[in-house]
Amino acid sequence: MNVEEVYTALGISGYEYDRILELLERPPNYLELSLFSVMWSEHCGYKNSGPLLKRFPNEGPRVVQGPGENAGVVEVGDGWALAFKMESHNHPSAVEPYEGAATGVGGIIRDILAMGARPVALLNSLRFGPPGEGRNGYLLREVVRGIGGYGNAVGVPTVGGEVEFAPAYSGNPLVNAMCVGLIRTEDLVSARASGKGNLVVLLGSKTGRDGIHGATFASGELSEESESRRSNVQVGDPFCEKMLIEACLEMLGRGLLVSLQDLGAAGITSSASEMAARGGVGIEIDAEKVPRRESGMEPWEVMISESQERMLAIVEPEKAGEVISLAEEYELIGAVVGRVAAHGDLRVLREGETVGTVPAEALADAPSYEREVVRPPYLEDRSRLDLESIPVPEDHGAALLRMLAHPNLCSRRSVWEQYDHEVGTDTVLRPGDDAAVLRIKGTSRGFAVTADGRGRRCYLEPRAGGMSNVLEAYRNLSCVGAEPVAVTDCLNFGSPEHREAYYQLAEAIEGMSEACEGLGTPVVSGNVSLYNETERGEIYPTPVVGMVGVLEDATRHATTGFEREGDAVFLVGEFRPALDGSEYVEVLHGTERALQGEVPHPDLSGEKRTCDAVREAVERGLVDTAHDLSGGGLAVALAEMALAGGIGAEVSLLPGARPDVALFGETGGCVLVAVPEERAGELGEALGDVSHARIGRTGGDRLAITGLDVPLERLREAHERDLFD
Repeated sequence: MNVEEVYTALGISGYEYDRILELLERPPNYLELSLFSVMWSEHCGYKNSGPLLKRFPNEGPRVVQGPGENAGVVEVGDGWALAFKMESHNHPSAVEPYEGAATGVGGIIRDILAMGARPVALLNSLRFGPPGEGRNGYLLREVVRGIGGYGNAVGVPTVGGEVEFAPAYSGNPLVNAMCVGLIRTEDLVSARASGKGNLVVLLGSKTGRDGIHGATFASGELSEESESRRSNVQVGDPFCEKMLIEACLEMLGRGLLVSLQDLGAAGITSSASEMAARGGVGIEIDAEKVPRRESGMEPWEVMISESQERMLAIVEPEKAGEVISLAEEYELIGAVVGRVAAHGDLRVLREGETVGTVPAEALADAPSYEREVVRPPYLEDRSRLDLESIPVPEDHGAALLRMLAHPNLCSRRSVWEQYDHEVGTDTVLRPGDDAAVLRIKGTSRGFAVTADGRGRRCYLEPRAGGMSNVLEAYRNLSCVGAEPVAVTDCLNFGSPEHREAYYQLAEAIEGMSEACEGLGTPVVSGNVSLYNETERGEIYPTPVVGMVGVLEDATRHATTGFEREGDAVFLVGEFRPALDGSEYVEVLHGTERALQGEVPHPDLSGEKRTCDAVREAVERGLVDTAHDLSGGGLAVALAEMALAGGIGAEVSLLPGARPDVALFGETGGCVLVAVPEERAGELGEALGDVSHARIGRTGGDRLAITGLDVPLERLREAHERDLFD
């Protein structure tokens, strides 16, 4: 192969190769080229998204650590803080779904561990093609099995998440994993190398050939050749990870480590170069000293292997022996593999000889591409949704049953029952509510977490869709009574080299940023996953929002299900339902019709007022039942509340809208709450000038809404379908 064929095969462009020549002032050898290949991949280098991400607000009164470290950190109170982040493992999961999903969980846990925090909660956001078509059902089963297999064994509860289906995700599933960790603010750790002569210690598992060039693999589109690249998918060992968590936390508690970094994408290369660049120092790695489980590995393979369950630590020489002994007590590998130097390079040695050297800052500073943002033709050419072409159902009850049985709206019980959501005994609200709530032992405090994203709405109008995703997360936290404080995200899009996908990315970020600014929820961490496409086309643009909230009193929260017979049911917020892009149109009239219409720009200030009023009512103990309107509209939300509590309701529709629009149309900023009859007046006073209307009362074993009347038993039969059948 000639030089061009070599660097092209490694995913490096001609422009980037010329830049490498300028930086090194000489041609790179294969090892050095491999280092640039992984570090300058989209997955590690954010070449196309980096300039856009600067738009996100990053600062706030509770922010302790924003973007730039392994995870964002926010204060909770009483000296406690939360470290949290979300990342994707889409491409590996498309090829090897069990291991792809499992190692996605393992990787995000180690990001939290690298901050010095104990991982205490996991969430996930999943997307697949229709489960009855092709490999989609297999991918769903194996991804869920992988998440449960790893999370359950490692001992971190999986407390929430979401799963949706659409043809756009066929062949390219989205597997986004989020982790939250708990830490005392004074115990935070930085992944910054320092101290000339300090040692670099590798902790955890041995290094193999699994995951080699995984970062490069994740930075290209999926094709028929992807199946042959199973070696790019790592293999996880959750029991080793459990030991690694406990060992690292004990080492940090004893003051044995200067800094700590996860080995994720690009392996030792990314960890060492990023630690060196942050600290303004150099790091030398002796590839021969890295413990391996395979013979004959070349230095370049050792440096970019993505073998799992490994951490890189900077250790003072006099403490190295104690660190390695402690690792052995936990049945882990501990080995001195290098040292900190003053030269500023990442140097790779073999038998004492330097076989590659690259400036650490050059590796950590990938070239960036700012592309023209051009509105794609499909947004101009798409047909408006003609309401007259949507017939009013003869039987609204039958329509509701059909919707409740659809994969996008049915119960997720068959998914979350495979996860251990109560290990650690801190889970207050488990999966099935609007957000998960966990307590902080030894205090009255708690926190809530949610993950939300709706791709079809972002496809119809990327800016409004991005804003809506942030608002939905804000609503979900508010419904359980938590004050939303900060965001992590996972931006899943197609190729940025395609104008359509780049526009979607830029506009979604703009909408999310506008919402985060208006709501006071800064973005403190996140991940970008591009090139999510197959030979059949790109996925829906799917920015997933992970949001955390805090509760002063974890016992003062609300749940989704109706709690009592005879409660008054209120609809809070401006009720402006529309069928554009709705689940109703998707379920009853097909995907093509659901991709017509326009998503309205959300009323940011109005939605915030509604959510804040509901949250304050929960905090006061006035409201203990709340649920937001989302996919499926008012009828589906009421059905979910009735089924969750086992209590029916009788509700009257507000006048003014066509019956099916009022029942199934979707709108942002609306919340259903139920309160005891004797406190209905008190709720009205508490809501003040926030739009609200009393629409019914709870009771009985039926859901009766103007135009439909269905027994709870029939609703449950439809809703509790098994997604794996």
